[in-house]
Order: sequence, then structure tokens, then C-alpha cells
Amino acid sequence: MEIDNNHPIVKFGKTGVLVINLGTPDSTSWFDIRKYLKEFLSDKRVIEVNPIIWQVILNLFILTFRPSKTAKAYKEIWMKNENMSPLLYYTQKQSEKISKFIRKENLIIDFAMRYGNPSIKSRINKLQEQGCENLVILPLYPQYAAATTATVCDEVYRTLMNMRWQPSLKIIAHYESDPLYIDALVKSINKKISEINWKPDLIIASYHGIPKKYFDKGDPYHCYCHKTTRLISEKFNSIDIKTTFQSRFGPQAWLQPYTDKTLESLPGEGKKNILIICPGFSSDCVETLEEILIQGKESFLKYGGENFDMVPCLNDNDDHILLLKSLIEKNI
Repeated sequence: MEIDNNHPIVKFGKTGVLVINLGTPDSTSWFDIRKYLKEFLSDKRVIEVNPIIWQVILNLFILTFRPSKTAKAYKEIWMKNENMSPLLYYTQKQSEKISKFIRKENLIIDFAMRYGNPSIKSRINKLQEQGCENLVILPLYPQYAAATTATVCDEVYRTLMNMRWQPSLKIIAHYESDPLYIDALVKSINKKISEINWKPDLIIASYHGIPKKYFDKGDPYHCYCHKTTRLISEKFNSIDIKTTFQSRFGPQAWLQPYTDKTLESLPGEGKKNILIICPGFSSDCVETLEEILIQGKESFLKYGGENFDMVPCLNDNDDHILLLKSLIEKNI
């Protein structure tokens, strides 16, 4: 049998796992924040309005004024020693720890961001160059939504469309009711309660909101969020848990009740000791650390609250890594 010495070397036989989170700006500079917001807010699944009208609004108004406000929020939570956002830090740590927990030959685990760096395209191309013929995508969104999970899929598909040799593909679309996920959340609540010297009157489970019209069109996200809260409540029945939605943007109606309005009203209802958890976020980020732990706490105390604390996201703790490991092993 003749050997063609001119044949290019082709690596093969491996499986790649790509853990994907929302994204983060490269720095807190106005330019990097604007660049990140432009990519994020240009996604047609995130903003479902007439694209021509939206691009005018986005480029003339939002990208002129919003980067300064967003930069201020990121500066509040930026990890200065690591020079990165908490979301990037923890997503990287999750990828590294999963690799240590799963020791399988010919398996490569990496991470990417839907918006910003490292990009999905760059990581998929890298995995293919390393010989990955099979690809497992794990979006770090427990509750499926078109504006999160589906847009990750869109970008994965776009990347594969330009590849001559496409890998086989498996996507882990949601895991809102996985027993290991629920157990990890319950343990994180109990851990926080053991660390504070007061008893919560109520636990708020705050999820990122979506416009109500997305729900009306059939997005299952709202139902998945309530399912997660119900499953937590079934294992944690000593304190009531209330579902709310945060981070609304623009004048249209979003999923309710709103987290910020709820925090303003609770002291007047006699609930002055509040613990809050954000089950939809796999890593602490600007939405949890700045919007909830800083702004939310300040607002709650201003309206008469007495004690306020937040349960950290699952981040890179062992219970979370065990969950992610289990999800991956079921799909490889």
C-alpha cells in the first residue's frame, strides 16, 4: 500500500465538549463595553423588533449612552487581580474542573462565550483542529429560552455551515429539573442560612426576565423557571419561596412579578428579612453581584427592609461540577 507523503496530517477520533456562557466584555473600558453590547443587542433573538428600526435606535441612542452606565456596573464587580469579569473567571474554572473530574481518553473539554471572547466559532474550530469528530454543546442556561439557549445553537450552526468536515453534534438544551441541579441549589441555600444570624421571612428566586410577548409566542422559559422554584420548595419547605424576574430592558411588559418592584414592596408587607437566590445564573455576574447584591440590597433597605443577603451562584463549587459532569457523561 502506497503512503502519500504529501497528504495533510488530519487528527481524528476525539470528542469535544464546549461549555458555553452568555459572555462578557474584555474590559471595563467604554469601547469594550460598547463592542460587547453591540454584539449582544444586535442578536435578533434577543431583540425581536423590526431590525432596520432597531439598528437606528441601537446605534444612535443606546450605544451612545448605555456603555457608560454598564461600564460603571462592571467596575463594581470586576476582578482586578485576575483582570476579568466573575462570569469569565468561573466559566473558565468550571471547564478546568470538569476536565479533572472526567478522565476519559480522547475527550477534550473547553469553554466559550456566546458574545465576546473566546467566541464559539474560534473554540469549535480549535476543537476540530484537535481531532474532534463529535461535539457536545452545553449552554450554561438551566432553563431553556430562545434568547439564550437557542441563540447559542444558532451560532453553533452558523459555524458548522462553513466547515468542510462537520463533527456530529449533540446539544444539552436544558436541565431545570435535574435532581443534581435542584440538590445543589438547596444545599447552597442551606449553607447561606447557616452563615447568617437571622431567619429569612421569605426566599426570592430571581430569574432573568424576558419580554412577555416572547412567552405569549410559546417560549417555555417562564414554565421552566416556575418548575425549578417548585422543585426547590418541595425539598425546602421551612420558608416560602417566591419567583420573580429581573433585568428588564425597555418600555414593554416583561415577565412578572419584577424583582426590583417586589423588593420595594416587601417591607411594607411585613417581610423585612429577605434571602435571594438566582437559580438561572450558573455563575455570578453583573446581574447577580451588581444588580441584586448591590442595587437590590440598597433598594430593599431604603424601603424599610432590615436584613438582606444573596445566595452565591453555583459557580465552580463541587456540587455544580458534579452536575455538569453528569450532564456531559449522559451525552457522550
